[in-house]
Amino acid sequence: MAIKANFGDDEWKLILGSPFMAGMAVTLAEPSGLWGIFKESLASGQALLGAKGDGKAGALAQAIVADMEGSEGRGEARETLRAELAGKSPADAKQSILAMLTRVAAIVDAKAPAEAPAFKTWLSQVAEAVANASSEGGFMGFGGTQVSAAETATLTDVAKALRAA
Repeated sequence: MAIKANFGDDEWKLILGSPFMAGMAVTLAEPSGLWGIFKESLASGQALLGAKGDGKAGALAQAIVADMEGSEGRGEARETLRAELAGKSPADAKQSILAMLTRVAAIVDAKAPAEAPAFKTWLSQVAEAVANASSEGGFMGFGGTQVSAAETATLTDVAKALRAA
């Protein structure tokens, strides 16, 4: 079973931030205004909390949730993302996130191969939850498309980065 001790400090920080990366990639694909971004961020957090009691998410996802329950874990995840994405345009940030997810997949495949499939599926589900959280287009919440073409393409990119597709 994969636990935090299986990974080096930098590896764990990258893995710790991976649920936020999966969601953020979708948000960056087609930002949907302040309310939409809020709803998408909330969906990412809810997906993270949902892993706590979901045996299908696997031990690695549950270890992330356990670390995120403390302010230190949340701070490490935020700092890792901030350091990687600072000063980048949304398009460049999205590409950096996809590259980081590819690194996460490689680390998990190498150091926790038994946990890797469930973990990568869970990360893809986090991205899907974010995509479904807010409709794109429309006006004041009316009309629009639930999941835009750009978000659909990004879901495919996330799956490819995780080698889950």
